[in-house]
Amino acid sequence: MIRFTNIYKRFGRLQALDNINLSFPASKSVALIGPNGSGKTTLIKSLLGMVVPDKGDITFKDSSILGSCDYRANIGYMPQISSYPENMTISQVMEMMKDIRQYNKLDEDLVKAFKLPQLAGKPMRTLSGGTRQKVSACLAFLFNPEVLVLDEPTAGLDPVASGILQDKILQETKNGKLVLITSHILSELDDLVDEVAYLQDGKVQFHKQVAALQAETGEQKLVRAMARVMENGGL
Repeated sequence: MIRFTNIYKRFGRLQALDNINLSFPASKSVALIGPNGSGKTTLIKSLLGMVVPDKGDITFKDSSILGSCDYRANIGYMPQISSYPENMTISQVMEMMKDIRQYNKLDEDLVKAFKLPQLAGKPMRTLSGGTRQKVSACLAFLFNPEVLVLDEPTAGLDPVASGILQDKILQETKNGKLVLITSHILSELDDLVDEVAYLQDGKVQFHKQVAALQAETGEQKLVRAMARVMENGGL
């Protein structure tokens, strides 16, 4: 569904992405992990059209996205740090996005599960970090995108809300969607992702099925499997 081919991106002296080759099919949940400065954010921004690669191509369903905007309607994005008009209420933000997107088949499962209608009149400036995360999650899923890009999705969420979001991710993966997740909390990814792509210094160190990673390391927990990989200097 999404393919990165020979992607390079440099910012001054920093080689942010160095010959990235990755392919992600539908019906998969993939963890994009790596240390700070590994290139994860630049890769995600390249997919979202916020960064233009110096070289290479990115395709969505076999069509190049470079220079195109139409494909973005098929992507739901949940940023780690959201930015909304602070004077608008939750309801106004949601309605504004609906007016912009003009899409009728809305997925309001999370809106109901997070009980946002009860908070609809609250201005964004008064919301806690966790509630802002709930709004961001709802907007990411709202327009039934084929691809979901979730950046540290459970950061700031309480355990109940985190569980609701994780269940939704699993459901949408079963429904045929591709879910890309960046997270530093590997323990929350154990039952959530099918594949792991590990980036470091702008390069893909490995991209594996979780089952294969578990078999090769002898560890069932992702955090322990990754620790074993680091101890062995990579796989």
